[in-house]
Amino acid sequence: MTTPNTSTPNTRKRAGTHAATGRPGHAGNGNGNGNGNGNGTIADATLWIELLLRQFPELLVELAPAYRSPSAPPAAPSGSPSSPAGPTRAEREEALRAEQAHGLTPSGSRTSPLRLHISDAVRDISDGVVELDEAVHDRLRLPRPRREQVAGRLLRIAGLLDRAADDDVLLEHIRDEARRMARRCTRALGGAEPVVRVSGRCPWCDSVSLRAFPARRAVLCVNPACRCADRTCDCRTDPAHRHAWSEGAWARLAAESGGNLGELTASTEDTARREGTR
Repeated sequence: MTTPNTSTPNTRKRAGTHAATGRPGHAGNGNGNGNGNGNGTIADATLWIELLLRQFPELLVELAPAYRSPSAPPAAPSGSPSSPAGPTRAEREEALRAEQAHGLTPSGSRTSPLRLHISDAVRDISDGVVELDEAVHDRLRLPRPRREQVAGRLLRIAGLLDRAADDDVLLEHIRDEARRMARRCTRALGGAEPVVRVSGRCPWCDSVSLRAFPARRAVLCVNPACRCADRTCDCRTDPAHRHAWSEGAWARLAAESGGNLGELTASTEDTARREGTR
């Protein structure tokens, strides 16, 4: 899909941290819009981390392949040639890679291979949480954190959010990295990207097909038949093309579409609450 007049922000920025938090019970509006509201940033970071804490164990379950229970009935009918005892060479190699990468040492005979996109997501999130934990401690001039599992590190970072309240750069980085990792976890588990319908009609096709994509900070017309007046636009040749408006064009879009700028802005707020309730 091409979106020529929008820009997708990259939340993986280096500010001396990575992401995570548990349930410290912080209050705030949770808007996550980076407007300098410390309580709001803490609240949104907390929600993103709680989402990550809830879904990361599910990701580990998805990583582990299916195993045949010793008490399960035989797969083949009685009298048929028996299957080879034990895992195949390919399965043993995959199990070794999983053990080396993630410390997983499952027992039993595997019946399905590891899924690489799940494995990659687990590694990315695990590394990201370690980096964030160490960076938060370094930024706050605390001793190097002791080794801990992902959940333990996330809860430890959550407990430091109050101490980081005076450092806007640190808070925003924690929130952004927590959001990035929670979103990757959600996508790896098959979750869909949040989409919000907004009022007004597309200025080009006059259809009620405008949708806000908070993860992209953009508004798109989802009508595949939408055509604009620009003869060089890809909408004339690419069936997957969708007209898009980035944040700088929202005021003009609201005026031309008959929509409301306040509603449009609220619909594109990239909040953990919206992601977690889908």
